[in-house]
Amino acid sequence: MLPWTDRTGRFAPLKCAAFAGVLVPAAWIVIEASFGWLGERPIMEAIHQSGLWAVRLLAVTLAVTPLRLALRWPKLISIRRILGVSVLAYALLHFSLYILNQHFDLAHVASEIIMRIYLVIGFIAFCGLCVLGATSTDGMIAQLGTARWTRLHRFVYAITVLATVHFFMQSKLDITQPIIMAGIFSLLFAHRIAQSRRGDLSPLQTAGLAFAVAFATALGEALWYAFSYDAPLIQVLAANLDFSYAVRPCWFVLGAGLIIYFARLARPWMASGKAASLPSLRKPRLRAGARPL
Repeated sequence: MLPWTDRTGRFAPLKCAAFAGVLVPAAWIVIEASFGWLGERPIMEAIHQSGLWAVRLLAVTLAVTPLRLALRWPKLISIRRILGVSVLAYALLHFSLYILNQHFDLAHVASEIIMRIYLVIGFIAFCGLCVLGATSTDGMIAQLGTARWTRLHRFVYAITVLATVHFFMQSKLDITQPIIMAGIFSLLFAHRIAQSRRGDLSPLQTAGLAFAVAFATALGEALWYAFSYDAPLIQVLAANLDFSYAVRPCWFVLGAGLIIYFARLARPWMASGKAASLPSLRKPRLRAGARPL
């Protein structure tokens, strides 16, 4: 089965779009490398970009289920495997570029991983992704059984935490991107917990969750700067409302939450569109005296 076809071998536009989308960041890295746009340390910049996209695509993969439930669109699940495998692919590129930067000295790479805690955490997350990727085929699902396969792939949440911690620890000065991703992952985890406990979320509940996690992200960022740099907590919180310098992480998290909110609002439209596309199953009424054909 090709990435752009369904199980019957027919062309699937949604899967094709997802497959093309996950290739764009890699293509852009190649273009930047070809034109010398990666700066003075091109390999390090490529390492950072590939790792960032691995984390971003992990968030997109985890967002499939909340969006599918919000829209009541079962076909959306068909792109989850493509997205999940792409996370592994970018993580593999990230690790391979790191080995390249170490001049393929595997003994030195191993010693660096052992000596640096953030590399240990990242390597554990990478190994976890390899296990999930190796068991993502239909054959492995049949061999493991649906229940065991589902339990195994729930480790993606632990891998997400490890990947976020690794991302946070290796960002020595600018922690904007790690905080954005931590907030988005928190939002997706909160949706998973809320849906498991309360069932289907209303639009109001979805919006409330988005604002709550966005505020928690702003508070978490302010606490980080307060404890790390002795910055005034209230002033850092107030800076989140100042767009003259940069858009702060909490607004990206709020935007992600509002995407799910608008998806929930679009559910009736999606349902009416599906109903309109279905052929009528009612038999036509016969007029009095008419004979059936």
